[in-house]
Order: sequence, then C-alpha cells, then structure tokens
Amino acid sequence: MSRALGLTTSNTGYSTKKVQESAEFLKSKISIFPKIGIICGSGLSGIGDLVENKLVIKYEEIPSFVTSTVPGHKGQLVFGQLGGKDVMCMQGRFHPYEGYEAWVVGFPLRVMKLLGIEIVLITNAAGGINEKYSVGDFMLIKDHISFPGFGGFNTLRGHNDDSFGPRFPPMSDAYDKNLRQLMHESAKEANVDQYMRDGVYCQVAGPNFETIAELRMLRTLGADAVGMSTVQEVVTARHCGIRVVACSLVTNKCVLDYDTGLAPNHEEVLQTGKERAQAMQLLVTCFLRKLSLS
Repeated sequence: MSRALGLTTSNTGYSTKKVQESAEFLKSKISIFPKIGIICGSGLSGIGDLVENKLVIKYEEIPSFVTSTVPGHKGQLVFGQLGGKDVMCMQGRFHPYEGYEAWVVGFPLRVMKLLGIEIVLITNAAGGINEKYSVGDFMLIKDHISFPGFGGFNTLRGHNDDSFGPRFPPMSDAYDKNLRQLMHESAKEANVDQYMRDGVYCQVAGPNFETIAELRMLRTLGADAVGMSTVQEVVTARHCGIRVVACSLVTNKCVLDYDTGLAPNHEEVLQTGKERAQAMQLLVTCFLRKLSLS
C-alpha cells in the first residue's frame, strides 16, 4: 500500500488534493513533461523497458498511489523517450478485483492530466470471443461494454470535480477516431496489420474467468473480446479531456463450448504477452513516431 494513504475498499473517496499531491511530487522528480501516456497491460510491460533516458519511480514512492498486486505488472512509472516522443509509461495498472474503489483505478489518469498528458495509449490482455480472432491478434478497441460500470463501479461516482470535466461526459466518442486510423496506418508500416482487428471490448469484474454461459451472453451482446481492466481508465481520461487509443492483445481463445475440456489461465496470458511482445512494441513505437503533437 502507499505509505501516504493506504487506499482500500474502506477509503471514503477521491479528492483533488490527493491528485495534486501526487502530481506535485512527480513534478519535483522529472525533467521532462510528456504529452503522451502509456498504460501497459498484463505481459506487456516490455513497452516501458524500451523507453530511453528513463527515470523510474516506484508506485510505493508516490503519495496517494497504491500498488499493483497482479503478476506481469511491475508497479512503476517510467519517464523518457520512445519513438522520438517524450512519454510517461505506467508499467502496471490497478484493477477492480484487487479491492480498490473505482476512483482509485482511475486516479493515475487525473495525475496524468495535471502533468500535461494529452493522449493516452492503453493496452490490455483480453480473451477472444469473436470466432474469427486468433491468439496473438491485436484488437483496436472501437467501443466498450462495462458490466462493473452498469453496476455503479464508475470513477466519476460522487461529487463531480468541475476542474477536471463535466458532470455527464459523453462516451460515444471514447476512442479517438483519428488516433485509431493512425494506429492502423502504423500497423501497416510495422508489417503487423495482418494481426490487427477492430472490435468491442467487454469489461467484467473478475478475478475469475467467465463461465461458458456468460461468454455466450457477451457474444450475443456484441462483444469481441473480454477483460478485467481499461474502462475506468478510459472514462476518467475522457472526463479530463485526454484523447484515448486502446489496443487489446488476444492472449487466449474464450471457451464457448462445454465439451472441449479447455480452461483459461493467467499463465497463458503472460506467455502470449511474452511471445507477441516484440510485435506490440514495434506497433507502439511506429505509432509514436507517426504521431503529431500540437
């Protein structure tokens, strides 16, 4: 837990002061102020390892930050250069199933806003529901469904902080169309476009993997891939006016039939991440090189 707060499910809520404390601490440590943030999903922390001239700050050192408890998440911020751009990279995120309140999961995005981040690139590991998807494919997220969100697990619940954004922010344009197009162009340039898909990401609470009946329901609802993260980050970012592009790595095929004898596990998620890490890193680096900042 953070030495400053000890944020748990019993914590009473978000405050602007906590965000400001984190941001001011980081400002005292960094010499660059990136406009691009990157969030690394399970097995994809290698993106942060590519950052040059890096400054690494552990989450436990940052006031009001919590720790990431999931294997494959290093739990640190990396500042430096990647693809010719200054970046701030989160090697490890916070998940609902770790017991944190929704506002805690979205907290780093508000800190990013105060540091000057304008665009965030989010990655995650997801199970493939769409029968046309293969293990190792990339799914560029065009929209999402959030079952935790339907149940009230929302980073914006409670008093609205008008200094960050409006009470009722729209999510119809959550995933930036121009950034998605640039990602497709980057995939072609990086020669990984054969792995690229467009689809709808569905967030479930976890930490258990889904039942067959649940997955069949998600398929009927239009979900192409399923995971346990991302949406709270996206909602918080859009509330703050940060543009979002997000990409899933399909780490396993979801089990949709009862007689297969197959079962998903986190080890295969990390293994697929390891096997496809170079391709994802190449895609992200190419995207950053092509990205024009105002």
